[in-house]
Amino acid sequence: MINESSKKNTTAYYNSDKNKDTGVVESNELDPLEELNIRIDTLVELLSDKGIINKKGYINNVMMRIHESSKAKSFDNLEEI
Repeated sequence: MINESSKKNTTAYYNSDKNKDTGVVESNELDPLEELNIRIDTLVELLSDKGIINKKGYINNVMMRIHESSKAKSFDNLEEI
């Protein structure tokens, strides 16, 4: 779970008056799902770089589980009808 206190608000730097004319783009806060995706992608990259996991194998397993879950959800929806 994402720790709310770990979020850093960098918009104060970008919105300050002294940075207005520098052409710095204001940052937007990510939604929790986007942040979680970035955290997982970063973790997978680090583990793959260290040889702890096989990134291609991990991606294949994730895709298989997503497919299985989607299929199970479809069957559940059919049973409700």
